[in-house]
Amino acid sequence: MSSDLALQLRGYRLTTAHILYHMPDQPGLLQTFLWQKLDLVPEFPELRRFLDFWKREIEGPLHSVTVAAGKLIRPVDLRYTGAELRLH
Repeated sequence: MSSDLALQLRGYRLTTAHILYHMPDQPGLLQTFLWQKLDLVPEFPELRRFLDFWKREIEGPLHSVTVAAGKLIRPVDLRYTGAELRLH
């Protein structure tokens, strides 16, 4: 079993964090960074570890962090499109 699947079976979900931070040399400008990883909702231990690293090691101070998490394991959503395409 893959490690990602094992984590999902333990309740981890795909988590995306949209991080806005101030540019170190231009504090009036904001830059964006997207972080994505499997994390445990609602505690977010992986995200907290990453943000602690950011505050400790990266010069750009954080402005805001917006977090979104996917659903638990679910079946793949397949739909019939009603069309057929052929490539020669």
